[in-house]
Amino acid sequence: MSSSFEQMRTNVGELLRGIDRYNPENLSTLERYVETQARENAYDLEANLAVLKLYQFNPAYFQTTVTSQILLKALTNLPHTDFTLCKCMIDQTHQEERPIRQILYLGNLLETCHFQSFWTSLEENKELIDGIAGFQDSVRKYTQVKVWMNKYGWTENEEGQIFISNQEESVKPKNIVEKIDFESES
Repeated sequence: MSSSFEQMRTNVGELLRGIDRYNPENLSTLERYVETQARENAYDLEANLAVLKLYQFNPAYFQTTVTSQILLKALTNLPHTDFTLCKCMIDQTHQEERPIRQILYLGNLLETCHFQSFWTSLEENKELIDGIAGFQDSVRKYTQVKVWMNKYGWTENEEGQIFISNQEESVKPKNIVEKIDFESES
């Protein structure tokens, strides 16, 4: 990764620490950061979620291209739940727009392990991943099921269905604490 990305990551990290996280004036900086992630094969879920949250708060600023890039970057992080989390933050009307609708379809194919259909559909819609560096390689790591089965202890039954480990055993809670002192409020 280039030093420009690292510098941008540091600046965005500072931006996301405080109340400025939800300041719509910072949206253009965050959108440029999403584009940099796509171009330089990097990924920052927290910043991407902040962009989607700002779109929720300020629907007039919604950018289909940026949202598509966020969804595609989340797909590269499967089997983690980033894609589902991002999808849930997008308004239903925007989910019907092209290309978001197509990306959601591709995501559904991957999440349901219809890998052959995924690759066929992606081949028919190659323009979706233009500008997303390393997309196919990242997804290919996920579609190599046998590797994941061995790594995470998943099992396959006689019908070829794959069962992952009990989700309740692997869920880890995360506490979010924000401290605001009295002087900063006055």
